[in-house]
Amino acid sequence: MSKHEQSNSVIKKPDWLKIRLHRNAAFAQVDRIVRLHSLHTICSSGLCPNKAECWSRKTATFMILGDLCTRNCRFCATQSGHPLPPDPAEPQNVAQSAALMNLRHVVVTSVTRDDLPDQGANHWAQTVAQIRNLNPDATIEILIPDFDARPELLDIVVAARPDIIGHNIETVERLTPQVRSRAEYRKSLATLRYLADCGAITKSGLMAGLGETQDEVNRTLLDLHEAGVRIVTIGQYLQPTAAHFPVAEYVTPERFELYKQLALDAGMDYCASAPLVRSSYLAEEGLKCVRKLSAQAL
Repeated sequence: MSKHEQSNSVIKKPDWLKIRLHRNAAFAQVDRIVRLHSLHTICSSGLCPNKAECWSRKTATFMILGDLCTRNCRFCATQSGHPLPPDPAEPQNVAQSAALMNLRHVVVTSVTRDDLPDQGANHWAQTVAQIRNLNPDATIEILIPDFDARPELLDIVVAARPDIIGHNIETVERLTPQVRSRAEYRKSLATLRYLADCGAITKSGLMAGLGETQDEVNRTLLDLHEAGVRIVTIGQYLQPTAAHFPVAEYVTPERFELYKQLALDAGMDYCASAPLVRSSYLAEEGLKCVRKLSAQAL
């Protein structure tokens, strides 16, 4: 272990990162539905600190295309390896579960599937279509991999017409090679720019506490806005295990407020920025804000 890793392994979590536990009947119902349909959720696979709160509010973020990722990013808790072929019943199972949960805003993410010829694009389209069919009044938000910024694959996803298409930039350009696997900062921007040019409402997420500077965060927010991103989330990076990338610092709530203002100054329609914010946390609020601003502009 390097001196840098040793020094970071003893950083004590501050009080503002304490997670309030929520356990109620709604939590039990969501847990039962997830288990009954053998669903994967990023809430569990990603060790999300908001899992208890969100499940108690009867919301969950579904993870499709299995639970093994073909990439091995140093920040991510999702396991990597050689995944099985996609489950053809999964789109229907996700849609039925969303209906049973009576969700008004359905969020779906996935592992990255570089092993598939279409990288899972058609499975994505089928999932959105099934959710729309069984939940016609619900809005749909998806958080996709970069698909190597291939237009023919992104077109398949766009054609399914989800309400929001997200792709996370994750960190600043300087740290990307150290933190992400195969993914590239400029490729992620190209993916987001293509989606926005197709008319999609686009969203991205950024982690803080990896060693980035305030100027780098500001530059990233400007880059995202230039790529057409309208919604951004910023949250504290939490090291999943000792083998993952170390935490450089625990960013204060006050600095997260500053980052939120930087995002809005950069031209974002909506920004959620706080220590425990994650991409899907209170996700429906971003869509409401974008639609309100769009209506006011008419």
